[in-house]
Amino acid sequence: MLEKEIFDINTSEDFERLALKVFHFQYENVPIYRTFCELLNTKPSEVKSIESIPFLPIQFFKSHEIIAENRAKETIFTSSGTTGSITSKHFVASLELYEKSFLKAFERQYGNPSSFTFLALLPSYLEREGSSLIYMVEKLIEKSNNPNSGFYLNEMDALIEKLESLEKSGQKTILIGVSYALLDLIEMKSFQLKNTIVMETGGMKGRRKEMIKEELHEILKNGFGVQKIHSEYGMTELLSQAYSIGDGIFSCPPWMKILTRDPEDALSYTFEKTGGINVIDLANLYSCSFIATQDLGKTFNDGTFEVLGRFDSSDVRGCNLMVL
Repeated sequence: MLEKEIFDINTSEDFERLALKVFHFQYENVPIYRTFCELLNTKPSEVKSIESIPFLPIQFFKSHEIIAENRAKETIFTSSGTTGSITSKHFVASLELYEKSFLKAFERQYGNPSSFTFLALLPSYLEREGSSLIYMVEKLIEKSNNPNSGFYLNEMDALIEKLESLEKSGQKTILIGVSYALLDLIEMKSFQLKNTIVMETGGMKGRRKEMIKEELHEILKNGFGVQKIHSEYGMTELLSQAYSIGDGIFSCPPWMKILTRDPEDALSYTFEKTGGINVIDLANLYSCSFIATQDLGKTFNDGTFEVLGRFDSSDVRGCNLMVL
């Protein structure tokens, strides 16, 4: 029943009501989350609003198997991490739920995947197993039902040729790439793209020096000849994504919400000020829907948000995680 309700949310009242139901479900069925709540002396009967729901620190995904009791894992997604770091593991009990979440979120923002050719420049993700981003892009490529869609590892010349060919034919295209690889591409060739959306997934993955988002986007806009650079905000520990169609401002699908906690007091919230990003992802039903990330950001009146960087002590990993 909860699975169906997740994608029927129409109002903020719907969201809050369902978030509280999911909290109670996860308190009863996810042992690690229940233990965490108990350590905070959180009594379910006293949780009456989203703000009073405990948010599990994202680091728990590195040390614990977070999955509902009596649910078997269908797959394990793992974070990229850096050399020698401990990676996060997301034990996913329902790939069907993940697919519904990312397909519905994409359709809300961009329309039917069959309208696009997808070109994926994600070498650091392709070079390892267990990437949730690769799983999502594979499905989008499949849904595009277009023989021109595909992944590129180190075949930059072939990608350049394909981009120019698609541009010439007027085919709507989405080029989704990790930041350092997109920079590598425009160092080889500059473009004037009119039919292509360029979407960066953030991070240099240790291949280049990190840079502020505005600087990165300015370089990419000039190199690709586009007005806006789109972005995707997601991570291994989530089953939902937010998208930015420019200027670094992200929108969530109706079953996802961002709160920002006070950097000095994790149990208090800030608004339109820099704070730690707490994510509510109701699609993450059989894991944990309430996650305190190591990202810094701002939330705005209309429900949008901005990612500004990371806490100094956190790992450099995930999508769209750039330094201040």
